[in-house]
Amino acid sequence: MPLQQNRILIKMDQQLIEKIDAILPQTQCGQCGFSGCRPYAEAIATGRADINQCPPGDVEGIYKLAELLGVQPKPLNTSHGFPKPQAVAWIDEHMCIGCTFCIQSCPVDAIVGAAKQMHTVIAAECTGCELCIAPCPMNCISLVPVDKNIHNPLNLPVDVIKKQVADIARSRYQFRQQRREREKQAHNKSLKHKSTVQSAITPTSAEERKQAIVQAAIKRAIAARTQAAPNNSPTKPHELS
Repeated sequence: MPLQQNRILIKMDQQLIEKIDAILPQTQCGQCGFSGCRPYAEAIATGRADINQCPPGDVEGIYKLAELLGVQPKPLNTSHGFPKPQAVAWIDEHMCIGCTFCIQSCPVDAIVGAAKQMHTVIAAECTGCELCIAPCPMNCISLVPVDKNIHNPLNLPVDVIKKQVADIARSRYQFRQQRREREKQAHNKSLKHKSTVQSAITPTSAEERKQAIVQAAIKRAIAARTQAAPNNSPTKPHELS
């Protein structure tokens, strides 16, 4: 395939992925079998996933995807879960031990707190994905019905609010992914540096290691002999009195 044609196809695929992703609810719950809405959109665009694997998107999402892709809509595949009323996570702060497991599992960084300190959920940013519930060792996280006024104080049309909420969730998800990638790269760089330093100060061959061990043993023996020498010297006559 000519390079120019391949680039055009890649660009078309990216445009299709963007359109699919724009339809998805951006809950980032993983119920579809992928790590987030964007990976699910990529899978749909490349034929690796069907359009009916998103419980939060439910029938409305399926019909929009079918229309976009020019295929027949189909019932929700309930093996991925069932639609639920919109809800947000809530932490019982009296039981929270500050383990940070919920913070690590939140796909949109909607939980704040520090290690061994109380955590809390930013309700306006929570997508209700439920990913924070299972890791909690204290079972102190539950879902509570969402206050629709949180996202709609101006009583805007429902579709407008859904898009606004989805756009914010997408941005937070993308920012978290970028942050985690930076942290991963920094961690790998740190490990590489430590490995380089360790290699510089540690004998690299088996023979060098053996010689280092022998030399260290000789030094210890000499030190021990030197320390014991005064105690083994003969007693002088004038020391008897």
